[in-house]
Amino acid sequence: MFKHIIWDWNGTLLDDAQACARSINTLLERRNLPTVTFEQYRNVFDFPVRNYYLQLGFDFSKDDWNNVATEYHAVYAVASAQAPLREGALTTLQALRAKGIGQSVLSACELTLLRRMMNERGILGFFEHVYGLSDLFAHSKIDLGHTLLANSGLAREEALLVGDTTHDFEVAQAMGIPCLLMTGGHQSESKLRPCGCPLAPGLDAVLEYILK
Repeated sequence: MFKHIIWDWNGTLLDDAQACARSINTLLERRNLPTVTFEQYRNVFDFPVRNYYLQLGFDFSKDDWNNVATEYHAVYAVASAQAPLREGALTTLQALRAKGIGQSVLSACELTLLRRMMNERGILGFFEHVYGLSDLFAHSKIDLGHTLLANSGLAREEALLVGDTTHDFEVAQAMGIPCLLMTGGHQSESKLRPCGCPLAPGLDAVLEYILK
């Protein structure tokens, strides 16, 4: 049985994929670019997010990337304010704590925003470590993953990374730990399946996998 679970935040514990799709559509509309359906969003979303913006038609020779990232987060702050935890999140976190299994969060979200969102939803206290990026640009979190392992003293065979994107799988591979990906988050199942790691449709299935 795993001794420590490393959770992704957006799309894994927080059900904010719809809010993110609405936010990017707001930016697209402001630039008279074609908007996307939710399924189109889940098929195109990727890391680093700058590349996914390019696929949607943003032109960073005309539109400063720093300004776009700041604009997006201002829109997202409003769109995600009421985004709930994914169904079963609280009971899953409680069950793992009751079993003595440690938990951390490793996110591409900016750290101050991440901690605030977790605190607002009443779950910050479940986690031994919370790692987020120092900026708004949502690039890679591989370096953060290595830092988490180094600072926590976790043995690689004792940890499991639970996420909802191919980047979570890439991070787990770089860290040398197993990965479980949840469907229904920011990327479609067809995009996740080629990773070859176990998939879970919801947090009930995640808990069952961890405790098996």
